[in-house]
Amino acid sequence: MPNKSIIDTSTMSAGQRAALEMAEDSRDTREIRGFAGSLFMGFPKLSRLSPFPEQATEDKLAGDQFTAKLDTFLKEHTDPDQIDLDGEIPDSVFKGLAELGAFGIKIPKKYGGLGLSQTNYSRAAMVLGAHCGNLTALLSAHQSIGVPQPLIVFGSDVQKEKYLPLFASGNVSAFALTEQDVGSDPAKMQTTAILDPSGDHWILNGEKLWCTNGLKASHLVVMAKTPTPEKPYASTAFIVDVTNPGVEVITRCRFMGLKALYNGVIRFTDVKIPKDDIVLAEGKGLKVALTTLNTGRLTLPAACAGALQRCLEISLTWASRREQWGAAIGKHAAIAAKIADLSADQFTTESMVLYVSALVDRDKKSDIRIEAAMAKLWGTEAAWHGVDQTMQIKGGRGYETASSLKNRGEVADPIERMMRDCRINTIFEGSSEIMKLFIAREALDPHLRQGAAAIDTRSPMSQRIPAAIKAGLHYAVWYPLRWMPLCLEVPVGTHPRLKRHYKHIEKYSRKLSRALFHAMILNGPKLEKRQLLLSCYVDIATELFAMSCAVSRTDSLLQKDPKHALTTIHYVCSRGVERIKQLFHQSKDSKSERRGYTLAQELIEGHCTTFSATR
Repeated sequence: MPNKSIIDTSTMSAGQRAALEMAEDSRDTREIRGFAGSLFMGFPKLSRLSPFPEQATEDKLAGDQFTAKLDTFLKEHTDPDQIDLDGEIPDSVFKGLAELGAFGIKIPKKYGGLGLSQTNYSRAAMVLGAHCGNLTALLSAHQSIGVPQPLIVFGSDVQKEKYLPLFASGNVSAFALTEQDVGSDPAKMQTTAILDPSGDHWILNGEKLWCTNGLKASHLVVMAKTPTPEKPYASTAFIVDVTNPGVEVITRCRFMGLKALYNGVIRFTDVKIPKDDIVLAEGKGLKVALTTLNTGRLTLPAACAGALQRCLEISLTWASRREQWGAAIGKHAAIAAKIADLSADQFTTESMVLYVSALVDRDKKSDIRIEAAMAKLWGTEAAWHGVDQTMQIKGGRGYETASSLKNRGEVADPIERMMRDCRINTIFEGSSEIMKLFIAREALDPHLRQGAAAIDTRSPMSQRIPAAIKAGLHYAVWYPLRWMPLCLEVPVGTHPRLKRHYKHIEKYSRKLSRALFHAMILNGPKLEKRQLLLSCYVDIATELFAMSCAVSRTDSLLQKDPKHALTTIHYVCSRGVERIKQLFHQSKDSKSERRGYTLAQELIEGHCTTFSATR
């Protein structure tokens, strides 16, 4: 079915309409059938979640061996604090990682890679995330969104044979999309590629900003406009050899954290690109980018799970040893609450990552767009909160640099560095705000398929009336069922003490489906402007998804450690239910939403001034 939007474009500028057209044309048009999508519809498909996927013995063994080697190498041959201080990764580290096969973790063995699964790649990201943000970014930008991943998914046999062995052996790659005026809106892209009259190659011109690994890459995936009369905003993904004449690194970009990030501005001046170096097809650039990011986003929450584990270990050690007022600080409720959150967030983030990774391993073409976005949204926000709370637990020692702590003879916990490095995760590869808009659009898709034509005021009544009748018949059955507590099909064999958590998930899923339906009816095409309302609904669904993954995984772990597993999941779910209640309450406060928006616009337009005493 073609994409259909009910957004009113009559008052939009040409640029806004172009952005909408690009976004809709590049969407995955498959009907959403995954577990996460079902949460918005009021009937959680628990059969898609339980039993929790377990790694095959051979696959797990391969992952155990690689992650053990990686962990040993990182601990014995890398110094994250020195890398942070120098702003450089030593050549010996590049060499050592290449010898481990760390630049080709998912590249098939026949091309020289390790051929590991997505689950094992995520496990490797957890190891990296617990150790060094700079090395995590290096390997993630190279493999998750750099040249290897698009070629594995979309590349021709010739392209794979030509390029994948290079990257498996240690060559670095990068992804170039962002420009000075292009962040999440690719319609404003200025980089262009024009087919040479000879038809043998394309001519690339433009400039890309914040190209991670760009200073070390041998090849880039570059997104460029390739307009046609029918599609003036069409884009294409090109493989670009950085040694080609006309490729120039203008400057290196420096940031608050990730001091050794090889990120820069890259300019392309009349760069010749062979026509065989197009990924997928002409005009399919945004599809390549979005599909790549769906899987690539999993690396961030995986790394965040590792960072949270490190934070938990630091906090537990300090909370048990540090005494104040006659007791270890971990005995005080204020600190204990923070430790409980760290443990819950680490377990839940890891559970989401393992579940979505297993979906990819089960079927390379699996539709994980909502699941991956939710894992990225929830996991990166949890990691940022976790690092912040770890610093609070350690107080001044958390704020102090590791080198200063070492100079004073104390344990050099790198919390200060971790905080600087972690902050970017809620911005990288789709900010939290963009993730919420993306998830909201996908959540609305089943309703748009049923009733978009009925509520689209741009359509003639001759089309709207039949569509309304059809939609009415559908919702006459659908809507009443969302009020009825039905017999939930809890997976067979579920531990008795976990069943109530599934029932809570089903209850709030039904409530969410009703709320979303009411919002569509009340707001119509203007719903897309109610971003704070949609944000609440997305946060509710994401919390339900996080709880669900954690419950299902707990069920699989109960034989190993029943007491701790139950204690953890009871806390995860009781906290989740309270968060969901607060979000539902917040979603009803439209008055504050309007007043806040009015204040912001007045400030932006200069209609009022701030009340600063310094002005």
